[in-house]
Amino acid sequence: MAAISKVLEDDDLLSEILLRTVFTTTLLNSALVCTRWLAHASNRAFLHRFREIHPPRLLGFYINKGQNTPHFIPILPQPRELTAVIRHAASSLGTYQRVPSVPTYILGCRNGNVLIRQHDKIGTTFAVHNMVCPERGMDILPPFPRPQSPYLFDGTAYSRIMSKEEGDALSYFLIIQQPPRPWSVLKSVLSNNKIYVPAGWSNIIVLDLAASSFSIIELPEGMEYGERNTILSQADDVAGVYLIHVKKFQLRIWLHNGYTWLLMDTIYLREMFADFSVSDSNASLLINQAGDNAEFVFLDMGRCTFLLDIKRRTMHKVYEKEDGDKFFCEIHPLMMIWPPVFPAHKGDPTRNGMLRLKIKDMDGH
Repeated sequence: MAAISKVLEDDDLLSEILLRTVFTTTLLNSALVCTRWLAHASNRAFLHRFREIHPPRLLGFYINKGQNTPHFIPILPQPRELTAVIRHAASSLGTYQRVPSVPTYILGCRNGNVLIRQHDKIGTTFAVHNMVCPERGMDILPPFPRPQSPYLFDGTAYSRIMSKEEGDALSYFLIIQQPPRPWSVLKSVLSNNKIYVPAGWSNIIVLDLAASSFSIIELPEGMEYGERNTILSQADDVAGVYLIHVKKFQLRIWLHNGYTWLLMDTIYLREMFADFSVSDSNASLLINQAGDNAEFVFLDMGRCTFLLDIKRRTMHKVYEKEDGDKFFCEIHPLMMIWPPVFPAHKGDPTRNGMLRLKIKDMDGH
């Protein structure tokens, strides 16, 4: 006990021990031991180190399928420590699945907050569902203003709602735009306080929210928008925005650093797909969705959807369309929530890490 006490009472060693808990859920449980452990676990500098070593994991994705009913598809296998989190993500949608008379669409997901659109006899409602605290109900968004430009009502425009984290809150932005081509499925993205909007055949309009200014950047030389061949990705690790482009079986990742395009990576996918049996081998390879910092990308080929982990260079089939699914089922990834929300500790502040306390984990063990 004397040796253990010597280790746990050393602040530097305690931080290193907490740093090796790996999972956010385990870190939260560790923070419940006492106020001293909580202070270390919730320290801003410590959390910065923790995120660098253990970035938020992809838990699964939401998808609208069948009769306008949202579903959660887990990415398996996952460590045992995250089993309850994944189960919670799936069960939290039960409310909407039990009311089929009210069509529900998932429009996006960020940090555990799921943006939902519902239609009923009264009209359309946009709301935010918190995956962690579903019992508190939905937060209803105020009505969006109608655009003043008449050309946006000609049937060729589409809108996209984007979110931005501001402390403990989320702000939502509505973008209404003309797609570069009528059949394009190109998504605007909010990155580093700038909104990047695909435009024309090979341009990106940049709205700087801080400076209230517009600018235009061109795609890398020789690149044009095609049928789901290009997607923008939010950059958290650097200033700018990522661009992912696929042409046949070649995938390239670019970064615009505010001045020019930099080619960050090139991946040849033909050998990866050779390990999978695809019903329509002549189908085009299309981009469905991408993660922040271009860490992963979902690719569609025929009826199948694949997850490409760009950093690890691994590919997995994660979904196959069923009868009744839409032609294009947009994916909304669910990442592990970051930063963790630490509970207020009600214990005796004089207690230290030697306190013998049995803590229930999220599985109840």
